[in-house]
Amino acid sequence: MSVRSKITVQNGVFFITFTCARWLPLFKITNGYHTVYKWFDYLKQQGHYIVAYVIMPNHVHALIAFSATQKSINSIIGNGKRFMAYELVSLLQTQGNKAILEQLASWVNATDRMKNKKHEVFEPSFDKKECFSLKFTLTKVNYIHWNPCKAGLVKLPEEYVHSSARYYFTGLQGVYPVITYMELQDVDLSLCILSNG
Repeated sequence: MSVRSKITVQNGVFFITFTCARWLPLFKITNGYHTVYKWFDYLKQQGHYIVAYVIMPNHVHALIAFSATQKSINSIIGNGKRFMAYELVSLLQTQGNKAILEQLASWVNATDRMKNKKHEVFEPSFDKKECFSLKFTLTKVNYIHWNPCKAGLVKLPEEYVHSSARYYFTGLQGVYPVITYMELQDVDLSLCILSNG
């Protein structure tokens, strides 16, 4: 499911999934859901849009509208995962959770270890699908929002705190404010945003 292929377009709406290493529920273990929200803040500051999301205990699904930038979408996502990894490791260190830290350290392959990588926090690649049509976009939004229900975490999508479902189902923003895919129709993503970070 995960891909290492490069996103070649400069802008667009993408359904992105990235997973904690070996599906370990690191967001739950660390209560590190806020690390994803901090990354979302950074994306918004860079002119991108968060359309829908769910932060599960061990993976993230997000629908992100990327405005044209000087950085590749792959590097934006890679840098985000790196930032979140440092934050999650820091939370584990603060908790004194040596067992999980040792486990993450043992998963680093020899090549990455030579590059001074200390912990394998996320699976190395991520899944991506470009959303070309409203129908496909709606399919992905529904998939995102029903994910916690399928996992048995809640009965209704809007009950899951770390999701944009509340806004889509009730009109009230949840923990993190998003723009709906319908509101996004009025946004020109091809306008180049100058990246300063």
